[in-house]
Amino acid sequence: MIDHVDPFIGTDITDLPPRSGLAATWWSPKPQVGNTHPGATYPLGMVSACAYSGAYPTGYGRHDLSTEGLPPELHTSLRASGFTHFQQSGTGAIRKYYNYFRVTPMIQPLDALGELWDIVEEEASPGYYAATLSSGVRCEITVGPKSAVHRYTFPEHTNARVVIDASLGGLSIRHGATIPLRAHLSSLSPQMAQGEITVEGAPLAVHMECDAADWRQMLWYDRRLMPGGSRLDFEYIRPTTLRPFGLMWAGPALAGQTVELRFGFSLRGAEQARENLYNDCDAGPRSFEKRHNATRRMWREHFDQIEIETGSQRQRTVFSTALYHSLIKPCLAAGESPFWPHDGAFAFDISTMWDIYRTQLPLLTILRPERAMELAEALLRVCEEEGNLPVGYRMSRGSDQFFRQASALAHTFLTDLCRRGLPGMDWDWALVHMNNDLRRMYGEDFLLAGETNPISHTLDLAFGYWCTAAIAHRQGDRQLVAELAPLAERWRNAYDEATGLVKDSAYYEGGKWNYSFRLMHDMAARIALAGGDEAFVRMLDAFFGYGAEHVTQPGLQPGVEEMRRGYALNRFEGMNNEPDMDAPWAYQYAGRPDRTAEVVHAAVHQQYGTGRGGLPGNDDSGGLSSWYVWAALGLFPVAGQDLFLLNAPSFRSSRIRTGVGTELQILTRGFTEPEPHGPAQYVQGVRLNGRELDRSWITGTELAAGGTIDIELGASPSAWGTDVGARPPSRPDPTEAMAP
Repeated sequence: MIDHVDPFIGTDITDLPPRSGLAATWWSPKPQVGNTHPGATYPLGMVSACAYSGAYPTGYGRHDLSTEGLPPELHTSLRASGFTHFQQSGTGAIRKYYNYFRVTPMIQPLDALGELWDIVEEEASPGYYAATLSSGVRCEITVGPKSAVHRYTFPEHTNARVVIDASLGGLSIRHGATIPLRAHLSSLSPQMAQGEITVEGAPLAVHMECDAADWRQMLWYDRRLMPGGSRLDFEYIRPTTLRPFGLMWAGPALAGQTVELRFGFSLRGAEQARENLYNDCDAGPRSFEKRHNATRRMWREHFDQIEIETGSQRQRTVFSTALYHSLIKPCLAAGESPFWPHDGAFAFDISTMWDIYRTQLPLLTILRPERAMELAEALLRVCEEEGNLPVGYRMSRGSDQFFRQASALAHTFLTDLCRRGLPGMDWDWALVHMNNDLRRMYGEDFLLAGETNPISHTLDLAFGYWCTAAIAHRQGDRQLVAELAPLAERWRNAYDEATGLVKDSAYYEGGKWNYSFRLMHDMAARIALAGGDEAFVRMLDAFFGYGAEHVTQPGLQPGVEEMRRGYALNRFEGMNNEPDMDAPWAYQYAGRPDRTAEVVHAAVHQQYGTGRGGLPGNDDSGGLSSWYVWAALGLFPVAGQDLFLLNAPSFRSSRIRTGVGTELQILTRGFTEPEPHGPAQYVQGVRLNGRELDRSWITGTELAAGGTIDIELGASPSAWGTDVGARPPSRPDPTEAMAP
């Protein structure tokens, strides 16, 4: 599938065919742009590299700051002033935008540094990015886990150069720049240099090597060369006095001559950066092809874990690219913590758990369980050193910067891992930190008053207690289970029994309808609170727009009144954002899998597409893309509960090779190739390993064990999944979560 990936999907304003049916009733409040970038990446690697225009939010592209509606233009065309590293993937207003160590290939004087050149030709694939600038320079980049290799092909010129700007970071938008607090650069030899900048408390070191033996290396400050100088040291930089600085290599270039520039990065100093470069790329001096081939092999290994059979080239491209976007973040960087001496797991660009805990992390757990365990250890190490399990964590100090989004999300991830019985974790150690974390921030109000506001945190914390009690049960701590289990029941305090919805509150990027249909651990009681199956289904039908008129999406820089009217629709956000992404499967708990099939069909086939505008909203570190991967396969993970809900797949057959060496094959009978505006297909019956499955779900253990799922499809709803005994289980007792 690697050959079908299009890294340009999601890099521009959403541009999908006009919606029809249910999809035309959904309202999308968040920016209608994927915010992805096409740069070179390594699976879950520390480094990415891409053309830099200063645009929001990745540094690539044409757009200005946008938090709702259509994004305004910052540039009228694709342009670049150079090539930077450490881009985020699909995020929005994350308030820290990286893009460090910009490299600019030039045939102009140094005074032209910062000029934007048109990108006249562009190419990208997993692990590779290339662009030809209107200056005539061809630029190619590949990356390793902790390294980047640039290759530049110059036109003939007497004084070509590659310029590294160590002072630039962030974006060109207002308040988007990142200013280093301190910096050090030094020349080690004519072809070798190193340096370190400290940004928001995090030191980022680099080791650089250039293979142009006849070129001069020079430091520069404020666009003026410092011939003969071998060091630049800035112990304290003020934003008001910052002047650009860096180093460069310069010399004559023949037409078609290539220059290779190699970077090793580390958060633990320049010497470790050099070790990282040599571990990734050997000693050089040339390593572009070798590094590119190795990175492509690693990507191919990841893609080979899932196969699909489809007659639709469009569907193959969308699926392959969604899988690609799902495996870029978080950045796993073992041995790189700059803040504590532990040499084990470390991670950053967890941006954020709120976006990825329901879809991307379960996908990682199935495909790459060893990397999931590495991330789990990193989260617990952050908690041990900084005091809390992070909702988000970036290349900077402070793990509580996204606390308003949600609470206790890492607990969900950890419980899935614990239930899977994967090796390498001290669960008693994990349990201590999970338990302590529940009492921080909003957790204090939850304990004292039985609920907290925003009321969505009440649901988070109640489920966090359920998850922690489940692990305590596994570890045999009966006293802790007895203490925590009653607190898990407080999810009821979030709901208004008069309406069946969550209570009025201030909600993050949504309203109370968007938060009312999350998949709780006791869905039977939640449905009863709403008045029973029929009343619950009526509420869901209204939420998903059954019988509703088509809506108009927010336009360019929408006003307060326009947004107020949109939120007042109380409508599904249509995969434009994450708060209600699990809601389509709530129908299955009320015995209406046919409704799930209809909503998911509309979302999969109308809200995702090919081309630069192929995503319905910010991809948010693969949160939206991994939703598509699961939904298209006909599965959906109920995070933290060891459940995978079944639905009509979008492919005739598929195969998942799990990270524990097993293989799950999903086959269909009666399958017809789905059309974006055509009818949904409905499950008529399911067989698991040849035996009839009298339920609409499987466990994570069953999925990981492999085998064959045979799904019979038809054009009309059936009785499958409607009986009470066939519905996904409710588990008010957390000890049931760890039952064999």
